[in-house]
Amino acid sequence: MPKIVDHDRRRAEIVQTTWRVIAQRGLDGATLREVAAEAGYANGALKPYFPAKADLMEATFRHVFASTNARIDAATEGLDGFEALRAFCLEVLPLDDNRLDEARVVIAFWQQALRDPAQAEVNDAAMAQWRTNIRAWLNAAHRTERTTAPLSADNAAETLLSFLLGTQVAAVFDPDFNSPDQLTDQLDSHLALLRG
Repeated sequence: MPKIVDHDRRRAEIVQTTWRVIAQRGLDGATLREVAAEAGYANGALKPYFPAKADLMEATFRHVFASTNARIDAATEGLDGFEALRAFCLEVLPLDDNRLDEARVVIAFWQQALRDPAQAEVNDAAMAQWRTNIRAWLNAAHRTERTTAPLSADNAAETLLSFLLGTQVAAVFDPDFNSPDQLTDQLDSHLALLRG
C-alpha cells in the first residue's frame, strides 16, 4: 500500500526548518540542500513543495509574520487603547530566544525584499496591517484615555513602528544594550511619550 503523505504538514515542517536554519546560519546558509538535510529529507525532496529557493523564502517570511500575528491576536484579545498597544509591542519586541530568532530571520528577509518584489509585497502587507492596528489603538486611546500627545495617530504610529523595527536590529547586533529588560523599559518610555 502506498504511503500517504500529508503535503500541507510537510510544507509546514520544511518552512519551520528553514526559519531555524536562517536564524542559526543566515540566509546564505539556508540553501535547499542544507534545509533538506536539516529536515531529514533527501536532496531534491523540497522541489515538489518549493520549486525555487525564492518560493521557500517567501513561505518562510509569511510564516514568521503569521506566527507573530497569532501571538499578537492572543495577547490583545479584549484589550484596547494603550493596553492593547503595549501588548502588541511586547509580542513584536525580541524578548526571548524565539522572538530573537524571528528578528534574525526578518533582518535577512529585509535584504531579500530590497531586490525581490514578491518579498517586498509580503513585508508591505504585514506592515500595513500593523499600521492599521496601531492607529486604531491610538485613536481608541485618545477617545477614552487622558492623553496630551502632540502627535497625530499617523505620526505616532510611524514612530512606534520605526522603534519596533529598530529593536529587531539592535537586539541582534547589540544585545548588551538591548536586553529584554532594557527593551521593555525603552518601550515604556516610548509609550509614555505617545501618551503625552
